[in-house]
Amino acid sequence: MELKKIKQILQKYWEGETTEQEERVLTDYFKSDNIAPELKQEQSFFNGLFEFAAEERDEALEDDIMDHILEQEHREKTHYRWLWQTVSGIAAALMIAILAVNLTSNQKPWQDTYSNPDQAYTAASNTLQYVAGYYQKGIEELQPVKTLNKASQPLSKGLNKIEKGFQEIQEVEKINEKLKKQ
Repeated sequence: MELKKIKQILQKYWEGETTEQEERVLTDYFKSDNIAPELKQEQSFFNGLFEFAAEERDEALEDDIMDHILEQEHREKTHYRWLWQTVSGIAAALMIAILAVNLTSNQKPWQDTYSNPDQAYTAASNTLQYVAGYYQKGIEELQPVKTLNKASQPLSKGLNKIEKGFQEIQEVEKINEKLKKQ
């Protein structure tokens, strides 16, 4: 009868539905020497849990960790608040500038710079050619960066393979730790 009751409480424990009294029953059962053979695996789990609970906790370390977490949350909130204030300030300045331009443009009628459309086309074409020349010079200066990116691609692929290998090693180490605990 007791074994059946223990199994029921264990089922509730694994589902996270036990009360403190039921957990004390499990604690007492697994600390005793009369454990059913089919529950030996659970005994090692509960013994590890008891050892962990029995260890002295470092209150100062816990306080430091909690302070660090709260400080990080505060920094994050402050950063977002600062970002929001900056963006809204820039938006307000743009709105004022647009309103000022609209007010001044409504008072003065628009006047063309050139009376002859051919002269306007020639001036616009010259200006665009001037800007295109500087644009081409800027693009030419970026060619070494493009070459550097191409040269570093094989290195990136190799590093990705190494990183994958390290992840697999970590998974094997976790499995080894689990096997050692059992």
